[in-house]
Amino acid sequence: MRRVTGLVARTISSSVAIQPRLAQTSVIMTKISSSEPPSPRIGGLRPPSFSGGVAGIVFFSAAAASSLGQEVHAKETSGPAQKFIPKEVVLYQYEACPFCNKVKAFLDYNKIPYKIIEVEPLFKKEINWSDYKKVPILTVDGEQLVDSSVIIDSLFQRMHPEISMSEDDEETKWRKWVDNHLVHLLSPNIYRNTSEALESFDYITTHGNFSFTQRLVAKYAGATAMYFVSKKLKKKYNITDERAALYDAAETWVDALKERPYLGGSKPNLADLAVFGVLRPIRYLRTGKDMVDNTRIGEWYSRMENTVGEPSRIKE
Repeated sequence: MRRVTGLVARTISSSVAIQPRLAQTSVIMTKISSSEPPSPRIGGLRPPSFSGGVAGIVFFSAAAASSLGQEVHAKETSGPAQKFIPKEVVLYQYEACPFCNKVKAFLDYNKIPYKIIEVEPLFKKEINWSDYKKVPILTVDGEQLVDSSVIIDSLFQRMHPEISMSEDDEETKWRKWVDNHLVHLLSPNIYRNTSEALESFDYITTHGNFSFTQRLVAKYAGATAMYFVSKKLKKKYNITDERAALYDAAETWVDALKERPYLGGSKPNLADLAVFGVLRPIRYLRTGKDMVDNTRIGEWYSRMENTVGEPSRIKE
């Protein structure tokens, strides 16, 4: 039965008071922690948008994502690409961004080798070359792709040009659920109290592109700022009990599987990879452990871990 209980401030001189630091940190964090802008689809794909909206998140405060039988199985992702063999794939990302992790889940599952460039979140100098100032950005043999769903759609169609993508099927419905609902639940959970906010920033600063000084400021000033941002997000998205809402979402997803190993049937489809991608960074935080302990999603998640396998990232 479904459960219903369901960064960083720029380092400034030591003579400046802590309150202005927190204010600046909050502004920066809000920019980093906002979602990818929605964009209309054309011919089954949503074109990249270079204006409006907000994007990428430091961790998880973002804008979040029916056919049967043969159509579902026809759209299963099918492992390593045979028709699409790019020479160079580069992902510009924040390590903990759920939208970036959606893209990585797709690349890892399909065994597409890729390089990672970690974007420094304050000045973003790594993407100065681009007019698009959000992450993820993926370059494929020099071609720029932006917006996680657009990136995945584009790669999928290059791999499987024989498969047409529908706006109305089960897979698309659940991909939209990820972007429009599931992702919104993450920040209120991982920043719901002081200890969890600090735990999250330990992860962020350990894996992100921060200087030593930025890491020190981020852990405490950033965690404090995002604690208050998460409260605003709860109000914005009408979340009363953040843990109960996350548990309910996990149960909703398991119900959608209808006892299938994956939504795609015998193999994961793009919706499976989207859910797995946004949940992967939180899995071993307190939030993720609670989710697995208190819902039925753990078995599916373990299958996905095994099926997606090791990252196909090229380590330099």
